[in-house]
Amino acid sequence: MPRIPLLTDKDALPADQQAEGQAIIDTLHSIRGPFAILLRSPGLAQKVMEAGAHVRLQSSLTMAERETVILTLAREKNATYEWAAHVGVARKNGVRDEAIEVMRHGADPKGLQDDEHDIITFVRQLARENRVAKDVFDALLGRHDERWVVEITATVGQYCYIMAINGAFEVQAAPDTPDKLPV
Repeated sequence: MPRIPLLTDKDALPADQQAEGQAIIDTLHSIRGPFAILLRSPGLAQKVMEAGAHVRLQSSLTMAERETVILTLAREKNATYEWAAHVGVARKNGVRDEAIEVMRHGADPKGLQDDEHDIITFVRQLARENRVAKDVFDALLGRHDERWVVEITATVGQYCYIMAINGAFEVQAAPDTPDKLPV
């Protein structure tokens, strides 16, 4: 149960926040998760949503690459809400079950495809050490371009923010979530 009541009903927002609530609904189709918390700080939810929309919708990362980032980070942060929200999306967008299981259990990514291995390693290093080893960085930069490496890093940052909100306020996945993250 969240530590404070979630603001999920746009009509319950003060008049000066109605447009912000509607902007979130227009982009995300509902007010849920961290946005139901962030609305407690007028203006913040919309700014976070806009940054997230840019990371998700304007990025050069494929959906599979982005979801690999999110699931790896969710595992690193024990972020059950984000895992539950993204594991199905990952599968629908081509993330292989073998890679999902490596991420779910924090297993060694050796044996995965090069990009799977290197994205998982990049995210783990950034989450754990706030830096990335030169060989991992260079491998990804060699297969992608500078924009892509900036955007994978921005995706980690955006979802660290989201996972921090959910974690601090104990926003959890629904108890009946079929594909839970073991924590």
